[in-house]
Amino acid sequence: MGFGFAGFLFLFLVILLPNAIKIMREYERGVTYTLGRFTGIKGPGVIFLFPILQQMVRVDLRVRTLEVPSQDIISKDNISVKVGAVLYFRVVAPELAVNNVADFMRATFELAQTTLREVLGKHELDEMLSERDKIAAAVREAIDVQTEPWGVKVSNVALKNIDIAESMIRAIGRQAEAERERRAKIISAEGESQAAAKLVEAATQLLSQPGGMELRYLSALQDMADDKSKVILLPLPLDLLKRLT
Repeated sequence: MGFGFAGFLFLFLVILLPNAIKIMREYERGVTYTLGRFTGIKGPGVIFLFPILQQMVRVDLRVRTLEVPSQDIISKDNISVKVGAVLYFRVVAPELAVNNVADFMRATFELAQTTLREVLGKHELDEMLSERDKIAAAVREAIDVQTEPWGVKVSNVALKNIDIAESMIRAIGRQAEAERERRAKIISAEGESQAAAKLVEAATQLLSQPGGMELRYLSALQDMADDKSKVILLPLPLDLLKRLT
């Protein structure tokens, strides 16, 4: 009878002892339940549980990466693009990640897809191409707000690629070329306007001084006389002829 009890006790320890002692790594936490009720977070190190009465769910606290496949998005200016992203997140509240959502990985993945389409759909194509960091930050903030009740912290979102149809790439190239031509014409017109203003200012100063025009005329003749390979015919101003006579 004693041997039978000892054998039963040994069998009981062999079966239940592995379930009573748990070893948690530094990056792990254990969400413990007693009779089905949440009773706390344990770890890291050696964890003791009461067999049958207590259960534990391991949660990894390390940063995880989640690749969001390319999403078909219609931009604010009605251009179809495909945008992919990479999401970096980690669990900061294990009890929320276990108790508030059935599968926080799947939930975060689905949320990232819908949020990416929603946020990028509010921007024009030029903004997507030139302000990627700003848009990525907006996507990260939108996802992070919604995952907070799940105990998940989104640390970064990187827009991986922005694919545009070939015909749209050619149209964008023509648009950029037209924009450069417009800016060149504006700069040229501004230069001519400034030059005209300076000429008017110079003419006003020359006319305000007696003999100013004659001096400028003679200076121009001297500049042209340096080139002896050409014959230059210049009319003489009447004012200069009157002064000579």
